[in-house]
Amino acid sequence: MRNRRILYVGDPRPGQTSSYRQESLRRLGQDVSVFDLTSYAQKLPLLGALAYRFPAGPFIARVNRDLLRTVRETKPDVVFFDKPIHFTPATIRKIKQTGALTVSYNQDNPFGPRKDPCWRQFFRVYRLFDLHCLFRQSDVVRFSGFNLPWIKTIFSFEPSIHFPPPAGWNDSDRTREVSYIGSPHEDRPQFLRSLAEDRKIPLLIAGPRWEKFLSPELVARYVANGYLSNAQYREAIWKSRVNLGFISHKNEDDIGHKCIEIAACGSFLLAVRSEGHSECFEEDKEAVFFSSIEECADKARFYLSRPDLREAIAGRARERAVNSGYDNDTQLARILNRLDGAAD
Repeated sequence: MRNRRILYVGDPRPGQTSSYRQESLRRLGQDVSVFDLTSYAQKLPLLGALAYRFPAGPFIARVNRDLLRTVRETKPDVVFFDKPIHFTPATIRKIKQTGALTVSYNQDNPFGPRKDPCWRQFFRVYRLFDLHCLFRQSDVVRFSGFNLPWIKTIFSFEPSIHFPPPAGWNDSDRTREVSYIGSPHEDRPQFLRSLAEDRKIPLLIAGPRWEKFLSPELVARYVANGYLSNAQYREAIWKSRVNLGFISHKNEDDIGHKCIEIAACGSFLLAVRSEGHSECFEEDKEAVFFSSIEECADKARFYLSRPDLREAIAGRARERAVNSGYDNDTQLARILNRLDGAAD
């Protein structure tokens, strides 16, 4: 793996997965500078929504012009794009003309059934990148058909953030019974409402925007926190006896990002059964899976009463996450090594 100058185009704010990757690249010996996309955020919500839906006009002209100026000034070997939805074909071509390699790292799915409106510029440029980092099997099939360069990676955990509780921690320190930490995507509000209300599972939720999907009474009863990041997020996982994990079907996801992070935190994972989760963790040994709300409720009740089994499964999940290289450093090293081949 070569040491390179990398210009990372993304979000450097603490707590964002983009910032985790930037730090990981530095740990891998890369010279990383950041083109901060957050400085281009629209101050008015309406303008921000319009820029998201219609990535064109003065905003796009300015961000492309500034990126090209930064590339000329910093002379990177690699321009690493985190969700490249703002950049034009002319910009990507001019970057490549400098000799820099271009990487598209897209945790979201431009081609999935969710049909997010932000991908207009991406659809114009995706064939130009030197390497695509893919997270789902459906994308592997697509990009193989496109005959474009790709590497399969995973939703990875950040070792400086996602690690087990300190020595001496035990089940009495876990103050949350069944916990879901995340957003109200897809059918999760209905699922969790039924889990708690109809099946009487002791549930706590942490995450943003739940007040838009649950009544004020249910929010008061079940939503303990809003958005959590870094230490607060990790400690909420630690304090949960059972951590629920899902996948985004409209994103065609095979695994849930939070499922990898829960395992890395040495905590018990009860996740929706999927091919991806079954590949990442051995069922009933490293994680427990469900395919229906009834199975989820039954397994939550069973494992709530068996702290010994929960602790053993959680410990093996942590070992699997580490030994299988589900961390940022291992996955980004694979990407950089692939670039070494692409450059030869």
